[in-house]
Amino acid sequence: MPPTDNQGSFLNRISIRRNQVVYEHEVEDLEQFQKHVADRLSELFHPPEDSTAGEPQESLLSIAWFRKLLDAFLCCEAEFKAVVIMGRDANNFSKSPLDRLIPEHLDRTMKALDICNAITHGIGLLQHWQKLAQIAVDSLRQKPIGEGHVMRAKKALNTLLSSIAIDDKENHHHTKSTTSSKDHTTIGNLKSLSYPFAKSWSASKQIQAMSSNLATPRGGEPTGLVVPVYLMSSVLVFVMWAMVAAIPCQERAGLAAHLQLSKQFPWAQPMIGLQEKIGEQWKKKEKKGRSGLLEETQRLEKLGSNLVEFAEGFKFPVEAEKAEEVAAMVEDMGEICRRMEDGLEALHMQVRELFNRIVRSRAETLDVLDQVNKMTTPVPY
Repeated sequence: MPPTDNQGSFLNRISIRRNQVVYEHEVEDLEQFQKHVADRLSELFHPPEDSTAGEPQESLLSIAWFRKLLDAFLCCEAEFKAVVIMGRDANNFSKSPLDRLIPEHLDRTMKALDICNAITHGIGLLQHWQKLAQIAVDSLRQKPIGEGHVMRAKKALNTLLSSIAIDDKENHHHTKSTTSSKDHTTIGNLKSLSYPFAKSWSASKQIQAMSSNLATPRGGEPTGLVVPVYLMSSVLVFVMWAMVAAIPCQERAGLAAHLQLSKQFPWAQPMIGLQEKIGEQWKKKEKKGRSGLLEETQRLEKLGSNLVEFAEGFKFPVEAEKAEEVAAMVEDMGEICRRMEDGLEALHMQVRELFNRIVRSRAETLDVLDQVNKMTTPVPY
């Protein structure tokens, strides 16, 4: 028996109510996602001043801070996929503006994969710097310090400093070295580890391309998924930008000017604050040809310069006051080497996980888009 008008009206009300409950649940999920991102970014903006005994400091731009940054990104990426991609009606992605925003996001992730590769090679370069610094530390810890120890330390530190001081614009060319042929070979090997891309490849241009069409969502967008897609793209660009600024990468001129973010979202405030802090540091260092803003690299450079100065004026025996001063610098460099040895391998594993996670998420998103294409493709008769 066909339903009466009253029955039809009742079923319509049930359907509307069910849809309303689903909508409210989705809105709550999206709001929670934005809140979680804001909380994680706030923790990065205000890292703890004191760390647990035995744990490395999480000061801005340190290895420990970048490990926390990548942890935060991986958490955000997993939540983004759960909220936006998994279990969604594929029809959502055929509607404007998602039919444009999702492919643009996928294009950014493809560029991010290139940057992950560059960062992986940059970490390899940092590990070589750590080994050079460790040679100097081991040599200068000898008691009493003899001329042979000092000369060995000086040679390692000169190679280290020469590599650090290479200008970014020349990173993909052969080094114009004033060091010995053996040192020149060492630096060349380090550069080949760090810059496997074509000479025209630029980390800075990759970041610029990722951010160029990252437009703030307008009011009254037809779907609630626009904001989380914008959010995830913004976080992706920021993470890539921060890593490129800190870790040796090929061609980074003008990097500070590439990231523009809207201030209208709560999660954007800590991200903008972090960008401003890092951007200020970059502007200070950019004209000096430094190979990144990583805290440990900058400290190695400063200590290395001071220890080379000591080596150049070395006279045996060393005065007690000078010996104490040098010993303090050597211990400081030794601590940095320890942090780099422990932290860089873990960071390398996180970058690999980031790469693999992006690949998997791209594949899952492309599967959804493939469903959309099948639904919208006319069936031939």
